Amino acid sequence: MKRLYLDKRLTIAIVAHDQRKVDMVEWTTFNADTLSKHKLICTGTTGGLIKSAFDERGIEADIICMNSGPLGGDAEIAAMVVRHEINLAIFLIDDLNPQPHEADIQMLLRQCRIHNVPIACNRYSADLMITSALWDDETYVPTVPKYVKFNRD
Repeated sequence: MKRLYLDKRLTIAIVAHDQRKVDMVEWTTFNADTLSKHKLICTGTTGGLIKSAFDERGIEADIICMNSGPLGGDAEIAAMVVRHEINLAIFLIDDLNPQPHEADIQMLLRQCRIHNVPIACNRYSADLMITSALWDDETYVPTVPKYVKFNRD
């Protein structure tokens, strides 16, 4: 497994289901000063909404839009996680409604867990993660997950 490290300029994945897009636009706008210093990789519709909100406020940001989630955007971001191209993921999930691309959603969540990419699924955890002092600690290196068979004997 590739050694993990944190750069000053992070690559942050941003995904929000339809019923959570308003929340995500509010969150990104609230955190625009911080987020504008980083590269944002978004699913299509969410990224378009964030770009519009930032443009209205005169905020310049590096925002790259993938496909929308149901058209493979979640899978594209999961592939980036596997290639160690994502430092942090913010995924506001609609837990109250079924999603037609549930398998892709679970794949993205699983790849973040396997590859030790922090993933926030609500605004509170997103706030905690984006403001963590560890992002600025040049001596901090996340440990690589250990998948070792546990012997109960």
